[in-house]
Amino acid sequence: MLGNIINKFEESFLSLLLVGMTMLVFSEVVLRFGFNTGISWSQEVTLYMMAWFVLFGASYGVKVGAHIGVDSFVKLFPKKMRVAMGLLSVSICIAYCVIFMIGAWNYLTKLHLIHLEMEDLEIERWMSESIILLGFLFLLFRFLQLFIKILKGDAEGFSHIDEAQESLELAAQIKAEAALDSASTISNTGGHK
Repeated sequence: MLGNIINKFEESFLSLLLVGMTMLVFSEVVLRFGFNTGISWSQEVTLYMMAWFVLFGASYGVKVGAHIGVDSFVKLFPKKMRVAMGLLSVSICIAYCVIFMIGAWNYLTKLHLIHLEMEDLEIERWMSESIILLGFLFLLFRFLQLFIKILKGDAEGFSHIDEAQESLELAAQIKAEAALDSASTISNTGGHK
């Protein structure tokens, strides 16, 4: 239940950030080059939106297995060893998230105490930079989910995008389409004679 809510929130929020960044940059370009004016705060807001997008996207990438990884060495080992290596690597990632969250908490607390504002907007920086803590919190959640999956036997470790396999499938698809086009051309030419 909680996982579904977080999934929907992540997907919706990532979409909103991407659309917002695109619209803001497009508006800025039109204003700057079309009307010789601009939005004074657009660059800073776009930069923060990109940071939010990247840090939310990192946890979403763990969920869908979109991160690129090199696992050819790991695949040489038997399944139990791969599972142990998966648990070790996820444990290291969990520890990294916890360390980063502690550092983020300390940083944001100090920003809150000094009431430092963003350069172009009257918003305190701790609010706009809170994504550091939130992003790693979501990432920690995803790593904990993966750790539990490995313990249950539903996964051996990280799932990665296999670019080589995708390239082979794409090449086979292109080859099949070319063969169909060629056969279609031959049958059309043969039918007109």
